[in-house]
Amino acid sequence: MATAPPAPGSTDRTRIRRLAEKAVTDRAVLHAVLDAGLVAHVAVSDEQGRPYVLPVAYARDGDRVLIHGSTGSRLFRTLAAGAPTCLTVTLLDGLVVARSAFESSMNYRCAMVLGSCEVVDGDAKAAALDLLTDHLMPGRRAELRAHKGKELAATLVLALPLDEASVKVSAGDPDDDEDDLDSPVWAGTVPLGETFYDPIPAPDLRHELPVPEYVRTWRR
Repeated sequence: MATAPPAPGSTDRTRIRRLAEKAVTDRAVLHAVLDAGLVAHVAVSDEQGRPYVLPVAYARDGDRVLIHGSTGSRLFRTLAAGAPTCLTVTLLDGLVVARSAFESSMNYRCAMVLGSCEVVDGDAKAAALDLLTDHLMPGRRAELRAHKGKELAATLVLALPLDEASVKVSAGDPDDDEDDLDSPVWAGTVPLGETFYDPIPAPDLRHELPVPEYVRTWRR
């Protein structure tokens, strides 16, 4: 029987020390944050030790996160070689506007994953790319042609296990000092969310095609 991965925040590196009350140890919340996002930021250092942070599309596949990039990318090749990394996904839910700048903050959900990536190859590579496609736009993969061999050869697919992760969630109203409550300053929350606009057909679209249902209803 496979051993279940440790709960978020259960290692010394992932234990949340600052505002520990915002830490979440429920693995389902980790999955939910990753499933809701579209872009992750992945840290890596090059051969000279210079740090970089890469914005990448990603998808959760069970208890791992899949990312992909060009085989020509030196930073992706560094990740493929097993360099330690940190992947983060942050969902901004709103601004918390307090009566002072110090107490103003944000409502957010954030997941952080530490570890080293593994290369995904063979038949699993094509399956991983399919999953990435459908995470970005569910239902899209079913109508696309198969991956070409040269496309697969030009693409690196990496998997980062969710073995060491943390989740932090901040939600709620302003928490002003008692002395500031009588200040004639508006306080409250400003909710934020994603907005998706009407699809724009490609200028070289050669067929009179309706916008697919999965595009029209995606994330609406």
